[in-house]
Order: sequence, then structure tokens, then C-alpha cells
Amino acid sequence: MSHFVSKLTASLLLAPALLAASVAQAHQAGDIIVRAGAIVVDPREDSSGIKTGGANLGGKATLNKDTQLGLNFAYMLTDQFAVELLAATPFKHEVGVAGSPAGLDALNGKLGTIKHLPPTLSALWYPLQNNSAFQPYVGAGVNFTWFFDEEVGSEAKGKGFRGLSLDNSWGWAAQIGADYMLTENLMVNAQVRYIDISTTGYTHLDGVGRLKVDVDVDPFVYMVGLGYKF
Repeated sequence: MSHFVSKLTASLLLAPALLAASVAQAHQAGDIIVRAGAIVVDPREDSSGIKTGGANLGGKATLNKDTQLGLNFAYMLTDQFAVELLAATPFKHEVGVAGSPAGLDALNGKLGTIKHLPPTLSALWYPLQNNSAFQPYVGAGVNFTWFFDEEVGSEAKGKGFRGLSLDNSWGWAAQIGADYMLTENLMVNAQVRYIDISTTGYTHLDGVGRLKVDVDVDPFVYMVGLGYKF
């Protein structure tokens, strides 16, 4: 009996310390959080037909997905609200032409490559109280996508394509994510975003002239990594 009382007393004495440790693990106003990990941009493109002058040649533009190093920088305004900036190393996508009708189907295939950076500024809300090591959150914000280093591939050049450019894009973004504190400062993080990206691409085809295509890129963006709280 005395052994049981001793264990119970020790547990009761230890409980406040464990509770304090749990609280210390949570995000608090003034914290700066830096996250890094693998980030995937997976376009769900919806393309208009390829146009020249007033004519629609049919077909569509395609984009593949790419994985890079993702970075997040967040500042806790309160225990439950934060502002966050998404950054990454430049994404590189292959751009292609598909679905061109008979007579123009030789144009189908890889057109070239493009790079882009998608900085995104968001407001985040953490619904749980700050005594939980598990901290899910939701966010919404604005995205700017900068396209650069557009290049036509050698195969497309052989078909008569020359020059490639894409308009930059402003759009909205939404996300869900979660942090789980491993220590007082170190955490694991997972997040999923939807980003509204719309652009117009331009190229030139010998014998036809200037071509353009409107593309809603609208990717889902996935990131898994580690974070550190300062």
C-alpha cells in the first residue's frame, strides 16, 4: 500500500512538469517557424485550344510535375494566428502539345521547358489550444508565379517552333497542414495547397505564325519536411 501511495504521489508531483512540457511544445505568439522539405507541384492544367490570329487550331498545352526543396517562414501573431511565406528552389516543367487534330498531329509532343517560382503569402489559423503537441492548421492567401528560362526543345525546333514565353500570374491559394512537435523546438510538418495559376503561353511556328494558348495550371502542391521554432 505504501508503495502504491509513493508511486501515486510521485505521479502527481510529475504531472505539472509534464503539462508544462506539453505547453512549452506548442506554438506561441512571437514564435518564428522555419520549415524545409520536399515540395511537389502537380499541375492540373486546363488548356484552351492553340490559337493563331482568329483561328483555333485545336490541341492543348500540357505540363508535368516537379519536386524541389520547399521552404516556409511563419511568424505567430498570436497563439493561434500566423502569417507565412512559401518559397522554393525553382521548379522546372516540361511543356508539351497534345490533342492536335489530323493534319496538325505532327505538332504533338514535347515543346520545351520552363521554370517558375511561386512565392505565396498566407494567413494561418491553428484551431487547437497551445497545450497540444499536434497542431493542425488551415490557411489562405495570395500567390505570384514568375515564369522564366523558357526554352524550345530541339525536337520542337525541328518542327518549326521558335521562341517560348509565359505570362506571370497572380492568384489565390488555400492550404491545410499540420505540425507535430518532436521536441520543444523541432517538429515534423505536412501540408497540401491548391494554387490558382493562370497564364498565356506564346510561341512561333514557321509557316503558321505566332501561336498562343491560355492555360489554367491550378496545381496541387504537397510538402513534407521538418521545422524549427525560434
